Amino acid sequence: MAIRDGRLAADDSVDGRPHLPPGAAMQLPGRGTTFVRTMHGPQHAPTVLLLHGWTASADLNWYTCYRPLSRHYRVVAIDHRGHGRGIRSKKAFSLEDCSDDAMAVCDVLGIDRVIPVGYSMGGPIAQLIWQRHRKRVRGMVLCATAPYFITSREERMGFLGLSGLAALARLTPAQTRQWLTEQVFLQRKTQEWEPWAIQEASLHDWRMVLEAGRAIGRFNSRDWISEVDVPTSTLITMHDRVVPLRRQVRLFESIPAAEAFRVDGDHDAVVAAADTFVPTLLRATHSVVERSRNTP
Repeated sequence: MAIRDGRLAADDSVDGRPHLPPGAAMQLPGRGTTFVRTMHGPQHAPTVLLLHGWTASADLNWYTCYRPLSRHYRVVAIDHRGHGRGIRSKKAFSLEDCSDDAMAVCDVLGIDRVIPVGYSMGGPIAQLIWQRHRKRVRGMVLCATAPYFITSREERMGFLGLSGLAALARLTPAQTRQWLTEQVFLQRKTQEWEPWAIQEASLHDWRMVLEAGRAIGRFNSRDWISEVDVPTSTLITMHDRVVPLRRQVRLFESIPAAEAFRVDGDHDAVVAAADTFVPTLLRATHSVVERSRNTP
């Protein structure tokens, strides 16, 4: 994949839209319909399960990584609940549901063991996959993420505000949720994103996305993260203005025998600094695979 200045080169896109792996709607028994992309990779290769961040989708988060990862691994990527073409439900959003959705995808695909690769919100989902489905986790790669996301009063008030917006979105008609889409998110991205990315983000169910923000604010794995017993790599975004560096370091220090990989970038490094992020992700994943060969 040719990446220049954090963007796909012209020969890797069509009409401004990046080449994307095959994808389709998938019915998850008893859960709903989500959207999944897959790439088979080399024969007998380990499976990496890509878990995207908040307000993103699998494609928005991982499009720079699909093809490089698929040269070495089987790749599976899911849209989480309310994001992109993920499951729609009247049930309140929970990170636990997202972790179970991801493993239900693996059930449909006949995949037994995986390496969850979580970015930002995908980090808590990956941690919960380990906690809830331990025998199926070969290792983890945790990117730009943390074991908790709020400590200060200001942060707590911000997440309470999301709770209020989420409640409003439950009570207001579809056109009001569309207004939220335009005002809260897309308007700020119009000058930065390609049209395909804006169209992708417009698919979100903003009631569920806002509830996801509330769930992130409530997440805290500090009581059990030190019990992680699978090879783990953490990708630390050194200039992250969303997930502070100290919290990413806390995650690394809390997991026994974790290995840290540093990326000189902000929270959007997977796209804006793809030329350094993608090779670092490959090294981090390879490290997990190699260490897992020595793990029962």
